[in-house]
Amino acid sequence: MANITLGGNPIKTSGELPQNGTAAPEFTLVKADLSPASLADFKGSKLVLNIFPSIDTGTCATSVRKFNEQAASLENTKVLCISRDLPFAQKRFCGAEGLDNVITLSDFKDGAFGNNYGLTIADGPLAGLHSRAVVVLDENGNIKYTEQVSEIADEPNYENALAAL
Repeated sequence: MANITLGGNPIKTSGELPQNGTAAPEFTLVKADLSPASLADFKGSKLVLNIFPSIDTGTCATSVRKFNEQAASLENTKVLCISRDLPFAQKRFCGAEGLDNVITLSDFKDGAFGNNYGLTIADGPLAGLHSRAVVVLDENGNIKYTEQVSEIADEPNYENALAAL
């Protein structure tokens, strides 16, 4: 379990992020149009998995905006913004913000992604949601970089994540 904080108060996650150099765990999530998206669908592209509790919070929204801005100039790279929000909320947010360089994916059905990646919040007021984390994958689905953000209200280290590409 990773020990993180929310407003300085300790909380735990369901496990640890997968190790660098290993194959990323497979996933199937839900796109904004309610169709499924799996890790295999993105084979051949570098991936930035921007994972967060809810798109309707300030820090989460900022991370989506910043990665959207950066993604426009990245070659062969897709930014996947993953949360347990309903696909409707993700689509509404990106539409209202004019964000079209990121792909939103929802783990609302069963939380399997969060459990498989060890980032489901296990206790506290956000229990059941995802912790804030970034996972970078190469074109073959191997993990190049991970960051479990220690304080949920803090932004991830964008520079380190993008440098891993």
